[in-house]
Amino acid sequence: MKKFEDIALLIARILMPILFISAGYGKISGYEGTQQYMQAMGVPGFLLPLTILLELGGGLAILFGFLTRTTAIFTAVFTLLTALLFHSNFAEGMNQLMFMKNMTIAGGYLLLVITGPGKWSLDRIFNKNW
Repeated sequence: MKKFEDIALLIARILMPILFISAGYGKISGYEGTQQYMQAMGVPGFLLPLTILLELGGGLAILFGFLTRTTAIFTAVFTLLTALLFHSNFAEGMNQLMFMKNMTIAGGYLLLVITGPGKWSLDRIFNKNW
């Protein structure tokens, strides 16, 4: 199995950030609506640019394996926070599923923190250990 580890990490790094890249891009095109939704949920609207940076920029960083462990930590924490802030009302049908989805995503990113990006990554090219 060890010989498949780097290819599996590459595939994981391709699959994991798809949701974040598309969500970050969507927040740019729907900026005002997203900001209003955040504020309605008690999250200050001025955090939206940081959210976009993490989702879009962090997603691309994970995809290319750049600053992978650091980005994965921030993404895991962000995903846990969004679960608690936006999906903890289990009386609303989809929230329980969305909450569990976020927990699963955070777990995947924590594994990426531990394993690192693998052989085919910018971190490997630049010889970054963290």
